[in-house]
Amino acid sequence: MQEGHTQAKVEVTQVGDNLEKTELQWHPGFYGAAELELISNKNSLEFQREYNLSKMPLQMDLLIIKKLADVEIENEIGRIFKKYNVVEYKSPADGLSIDDYYKTLGYACLYKGLGDTVNQIPAEELTVSVFRDSYPRELFGALKKSGRTLEERFPGIYYVGNELFDTQIVVTGRLSRAGHSSLRILSWNADVEDIRTFLMKSIQLTEPADKHNVDAVLQVSIFANENVYNEIRRDSGMCDALRKLMKDEIADALAEAEEKGMEKGMEKGLEKGMEKGLEKGVAKGIDHAILSSVRNLMDTMKWTAEQAMDAIKIPSDERSKYVSKL
Repeated sequence: MQEGHTQAKVEVTQVGDNLEKTELQWHPGFYGAAELELISNKNSLEFQREYNLSKMPLQMDLLIIKKLADVEIENEIGRIFKKYNVVEYKSPADGLSIDDYYKTLGYACLYKGLGDTVNQIPAEELTVSVFRDSYPRELFGALKKSGRTLEERFPGIYYVGNELFDTQIVVTGRLSRAGHSSLRILSWNADVEDIRTFLMKSIQLTEPADKHNVDAVLQVSIFANENVYNEIRRDSGMCDALRKLMKDEIADALAEAEEKGMEKGMEKGLEKGMEKGLEKGVAKGIDHAILSSVRNLMDTMKWTAEQAMDAIKIPSDERSKYVSKL
């Protein structure tokens, strides 16, 4: 959690000899993944994204409020949860140093200290969770050196002891495959099996909010793992699941392409119409000038129409149209 999240700069397309760089926003994908991870208890949890700690631009990545104290969270990442749960997400492009860790604790302290009344948010009802894709070896070394203890309570989920608040560090790349595909595919190196699991589970979701979260995760994962998803498209079953999940985006893309095609067609049509109109205008002008010349010669020289047209050298196969207009 930072004031302005670090964004990953990724080389995504090559045009000629030049590479185009695009910034990838990981946080929307994480917000969607967090809600999907905790979907079994979603009615008991309130998710507040980028929660403002004050009137100044000071934000936590995610605040999860547990509505009922006696509800047990099914997903392992939520077993530590109490009433108020501060969540920090570090994208694969972000570092996770001891200072970043203290900053997260600082946000939790501010959240506790900025209640409307004294001790409105009890410390014993506040937890801190930090998420990162890869194992933070240096941070863990610094924590142990400072007297904290680390316990891997579940695969990839490390509880930090001797801390102000109940705290966990979640290494998403080390989470078990079962139940954590939405977080595991938020990586530069997403595994095909994790993607397959995510797609098969996601296609069963029907509520709009769940579908929106699936879309947020997919957009980030596809962008970061283009080659893997290109392989997936060759698998008819997975390709069909992906197409169903992203049918709205596909429909929007088709509509946009159709609109652009119509615009382009209209432009071409107008261009051709203008060209045709100009051609007709020029032709009419020439005809008018020739008729005027023929009439003048007939009046001044007392010539016949044929003689006048001989003089100005009008081709014989075109003379009939002028004669009909004299």
